[in-house]
Amino acid sequence: MRTLSYQLSSISLQLKRFFIFIGEIFALFFETIRCTFSSPFYFSRLMEQITHIGYGSTSITVVIGLTMGLVMTLNFGYGLAKFGGTLYVPAVVSLSLAREMAPLFTSLLVAGRVGSGIAAEIGAMNVTQQIDAIRALGTSPVRVLVVPRFWALVLSLPLLSALSFAVGILGGLIVCKTEFDIIPGLYLYKVFSTVKFHDYMSGLVKSAVFAGIITIFACYKGLNTRDGTKGVGLTTTWVVVTASILILVTDFFISKIFLVIW
Repeated sequence: MRTLSYQLSSISLQLKRFFIFIGEIFALFFETIRCTFSSPFYFSRLMEQITHIGYGSTSITVVIGLTMGLVMTLNFGYGLAKFGGTLYVPAVVSLSLAREMAPLFTSLLVAGRVGSGIAAEIGAMNVTQQIDAIRALGTSPVRVLVVPRFWALVLSLPLLSALSFAVGILGGLIVCKTEFDIIPGLYLYKVFSTVKFHDYMSGLVKSAVFAGIITIFACYKGLNTRDGTKGVGLTTTWVVVTASILILVTDFFISKIFLVIW
């Protein structure tokens, strides 16, 4: 009887902590939106973060985009060739890249690079009491640290996904030309006739949502980092794992919504 009571108490405590955590996440998000539409807005910090987050992620975006295009086209090509469906390769590859692969893989890579960086930077500021210094100066840490990073990633990640898609299409064109004798003109015609406006929008909306998830969770965990350098390391790991899982789960629900709408 005592064991059952202890287990129920433990479950109750865990549920309480979970709902508090969810509440704090939404509180940080709404505070970020409120600070966005009230002065002062640190535009110079926003541009600095766009340069660091967006421009700094172009190299890995090009690599992942090209790799996806090459590998997907190669696999789909030889798979469909068994059934005489080689001409469908450009359509299948382009649609998969636009809707799923480009935004998903780009977001996962950015979660590893940018999410961990944001969490480590803010976490280190917190354990060295720099966050307290910002509060002591009468400024909100959310306004100074979270808002620029939030909007920088929300603006940059859809553009990075679009770049990944374009490079992936280029990789597919190379494989189709060299492996399956599909001329570039026919390849591009199949791509543009298959991928519609809502397919592009699906990928862009997903990227923006994923960007919000990465930034809010990274900033939240950074602002609540404890235990010195050890805590910073734990924070970084937690953010990458949590953001990646949430991106994969959220991707399913957004895909379902877009399939119902269109």
